[in-house]
Amino acid sequence: MHLDDRPRLQPFLDAPMDAAVVTDFDGTLAPIVDDPEAAVALPGVVDAIHELAVAFGQVAVVSGRPVSFLRDRLELDDRPTTPLFVSGLYGIEWLADGVEQVHPTAVAFRDIVAEAADRADAAVPDGVGVERKGYSLTLHVRTGPEHLDWARSWAAATAHTTGLVVHAGRMSFELRPPIEVDKGSVVTDLVRGRRAACFLGDDLGDLPAFDALDRLHADTGAAVLRVGVRSAEAPSELIERADVLVDGPAGSLELLRALLGR
Repeated sequence: MHLDDRPRLQPFLDAPMDAAVVTDFDGTLAPIVDDPEAAVALPGVVDAIHELAVAFGQVAVVSGRPVSFLRDRLELDDRPTTPLFVSGLYGIEWLADGVEQVHPTAVAFRDIVAEAADRADAAVPDGVGVERKGYSLTLHVRTGPEHLDWARSWAAATAHTTGLVVHAGRMSFELRPPIEVDKGSVVTDLVRGRRAACFLGDDLGDLPAFDALDRLHADTGAAVLRVGVRSAEAPSELIERADVLVDGPAGSLELLRALLGR
């Protein structure tokens, strides 16, 4: 982050226990990779997140990944006393006292999602990946961008026949149960009552989290910071709405360390 942006962190440094630090994972804490299962946090990130969770009133990772994936990548079982909150699948899953929880409506869709993933495996052209997330599935076209229209059409047709809902992401299309949760609803709950709150994100699915910060500021006057993580694929909507821009996961790590006073 730029030196000129550091004064924006002062409300967090002045009263950390009254502040919330919330972040996305992929593209924000971890570099984007062709194989989603190969994604890992940038070295130094996990330590910084756990330190922040001790120093601040609320620290959370809110992601489209399953909670089980985040639990592993953030080393939660190795650091069980850290008060780090984790939400997965855009709020469909979360971790509470070490126990993985799931939105009750999603349970009825698990078999539907699995069947759709089976059909996707049989139909996808070369270069398109199918990521199974338990209660949702994602078509990835990063390694087959020429099949973008195919993936969009297949996802729309499958949504029509299954009741799942399509959510477009960065070179991907995700099918989720029709549940009124997203990163915005999760962040709204996490930042309620805080005097300062920030969110770090890199994709369209992070914009509802920015909306949640806007509402917090409008309702209470809390200091908020919308952090856009810049990359060649970052959507213009996110870049335009960010208060601060950082360059990739390395920039996110620099900001997290700055929140620790470093």
